[in-house]
Parts: sequence; C-alpha cells; structure tokens
Amino acid sequence: MTTYEQITFEVADGVATITLNRPERLNAFTAVMRAELVDAFDAVDADDDVRVAVVTGAGRAFCAGADLGGGADTFNAGSEHRRAAHEDLGEVDGAPRDGGGTVSLRIAASRKPVIAAINGASVGVGATMTLPMDIRLASESARFGFVFARRGIVAEAASTWFLPRVVGISQAMEWAATGRVFGAEEALRGRLVSRVVPDGELLATAREIAREIADNTSAVSVAVTRRLLWGMLGASNPWEAHRLDSRAMHELGAGADAAEGVTAFLEKREARFPMRVSRDYPGFIPEWPQRPGGM
Repeated sequence: MTTYEQITFEVADGVATITLNRPERLNAFTAVMRAELVDAFDAVDADDDVRVAVVTGAGRAFCAGADLGGGADTFNAGSEHRRAAHEDLGEVDGAPRDGGGTVSLRIAASRKPVIAAINGASVGVGATMTLPMDIRLASESARFGFVFARRGIVAEAASTWFLPRVVGISQAMEWAATGRVFGAEEALRGRLVSRVVPDGELLATAREIAREIADNTSAVSVAVTRRLLWGMLGASNPWEAHRLDSRAMHELGAGADAAEGVTAFLEKREARFPMRVSRDYPGFIPEWPQRPGGM
C-alpha cells in the first residue's frame, strides 16, 4: 500500500487499484491529485508484478471535475492560484500546459492495460481522464458530462483527440457542444463505456476482467498489443501496422512466452509466462504518444 494524499494505491494479485480519494468533494480534481496520478502510473509501469490497473472513485462519485475552489479565477492561467498549481508543468506554444492533459498522456503511455470503474459522477476532467483508459465500465448510477462549453472553456486533457476516436465525431460533438450531463445507458449506447453493471458489482466486475488478463496472458504480449492498437489509430494506412506486427511476430514468436503458450495449450495446463515487460519489451516498438520536438 502506497500512501498518497488524494488518491489511494493498492496492489493485490497482480492488479493495482487506484482510487480517487476526496469523497467529501466528490473526488474533484486538483494539482495534487494530478501529480499523484502521474506518480501512481509510473509505479504501475515500474512493477513487473502489476499486470493491470483499475481506476475508480471513493464514495458516491468517480470525479466531479475540476475543483472550483478558485472561484471565477479557477481556470485563469494568470491568477496566483492557477500559477502556483501549475508552475511545475512548463509551457507549450507559450501557454501553461493543461494539467488534465498530463494525466491523460501518462495513462496513454502506460504499458499495462487500464480499466476504469466509473461510479457516480464522471464530469469534466473526470470524464476526459478516462478516455485513454482501455476498458470503461459504468455503474447504473454513473453520470457523465463533457461540460466545458457550459463553463466557458474547451474540452481538455487531449480529449479532442481521444473522444472522437472512442465514440465517433457526431456523438463527440453532440456531447461536447451541449455540455449536458447524461446517464450510463446513454454512455453505453454511445460506446463511451463497454458495460453498465449494478452499483454493487462494479469494482468486482472490473477486477474480474483484470484477473482474466493477469491470470491468462503474457505481460509482454499485452503491452505490445496495447501500444500497437493505440498507436495505429493515427497510422495513415494498414501497411504501417503490417510492418510493425510482422516484426513483433518475428521477435515474440521466437521468445520464451510463445514457447510456453503453445506448450501449455498442448499439455492442457495453465501457462506460466516467464518474460517481463521491464526486461523483454521489444525495443523497435515506437513510444506512444510520441512527444513532438519542443514539448
């Protein structure tokens, strides 16, 4: 158990559970939470025993969006409050980097699959931070909102890249332009989430999926697959995917995990994959998201 101020981080049986932990504020997002989430995902990637990360919220919300304690200056980059909260982030094109975007990009870069277990309100950055997560599950009481236009700002956390790719441009524009809050069933119809489950079964369902991954798959295979699936969303044609998966098949096919996977199947037993992401991840797989020069 790692101690943080505004999240909790616990690892058990190969699954890291990251819980946004400001229930008295509906887990509203702060600069402290931002830094702690980035650190937690660094810890996930550094630990070969962690196979999957599950992200959820304490209490009755997932994350109700940015903490608005700064009042009218909450989003004003020139305010003393805002400058103090973001002084460590640097700038891009002369403007302070968006804090939510640093979390989304760190999650996107994860080498471990990430499951969102969305309980209650998931609004603003509470919704956009889930977009680079690989599997999103919602409780029946979950509520979503890309409410930025109703606050006089824009969709952040790189969501203008992620959201149309997750749900399509028409659905993305409807939710972003209206800024309305909608329920779990609409989120399911719009493909924002893959399942809606009863409130009391949400975390158990997320952990069941996580255990399915951790117990039955090669960590290196999953890490490479995740990177290729996300990375190929921006490829100009399928030949780029063919080029990389040909190399991956060549390298991983000669590896110890492939031998063990086939042998275990033939012997009708569970596989015990020996390869580790920290040691055996192929060096030719491009990092994703790739950081442009100057950022």
